[in-house]
Amino acid sequence: MLFLLRLVACLPLPLLHAVGGVLGRVVHLCSPRYRKYLKENLASTGMSDSGLWRAVAAEMGKAALEAPAVWLRPLPDVARLVVEVSGWEHVAEGRTRGRGVIIATPHIGCWEIVGQYVASRMPITVMYRPPKIRVLEALMRAGRSRGAAMTSVPADVGGVRTMLKALRRGEAIGVLPDQVPGVGEGEWVPFFGRPAYTMTLLARIAEKTSAPVFLCLAERLTGGRGYRFSAEPLPAAQASESPQRVLNRAIEQLIRRRPEQYLWGYNRYKVPAGVQPPAAL
Repeated sequence: MLFLLRLVACLPLPLLHAVGGVLGRVVHLCSPRYRKYLKENLASTGMSDSGLWRAVAAEMGKAALEAPAVWLRPLPDVARLVVEVSGWEHVAEGRTRGRGVIIATPHIGCWEIVGQYVASRMPITVMYRPPKIRVLEALMRAGRSRGAAMTSVPADVGGVRTMLKALRRGEAIGVLPDQVPGVGEGEWVPFFGRPAYTMTLLARIAEKTSAPVFLCLAERLTGGRGYRFSAEPLPAAQASESPQRVLNRAIEQLIRRRPEQYLWGYNRYKVPAGVQPPAAL
């Protein structure tokens, strides 16, 4: 399988996205369960247009085929896939404060590209959780480990300590802020009007280190032309609301810009094992 993935990684991005778009639509057509799940998720947000369902399916196919290229190509080649950049000046300025920077990357567009692009400009430590498909773990870890430029750490206490050390060195850390955390690591707050168990780790690290937080994403450009990297500061929480509410609201705003590129197949509303289900909001 690794040999096949290496072959896929060598294909040009326009071809990967073209084939991936078709593949995603085929899966959408052949899986009633997937269609139902996708339709319900979009309907709950008020975005239930049938054209959007098809676009989401196509983007998921692109995400599947672009991953080997991102993980297996040399870092300079991956960074060159980013052909448009906006907001990097915020990250650069944040780094001058000497506290490091926190890169928060929701599951929008090609989130794997974000860490790689940052690694091409400054050292970054990213947190990972083993994928359900075990054969992909070694591939994923290899893609997220780029020598001194990029280090991957497990989502545990040791991993958090390593990220804190990276911030003290004035480096970057990467977090997926819309990933459902484990028991005791989250708070039930609204996400598109429904309770979603939302990580508190991001806010705790930011408070402990005073490191600025930036919401970053890499949008897919049409025709496989590459990606548009963007970064913007996470809004500050008001006295009357939790940082988790601010985080979810900011992610919602990003999703509304490019709803077809969000990972709607991810169960953002699941109740983790051992967590008390939410009360109605």
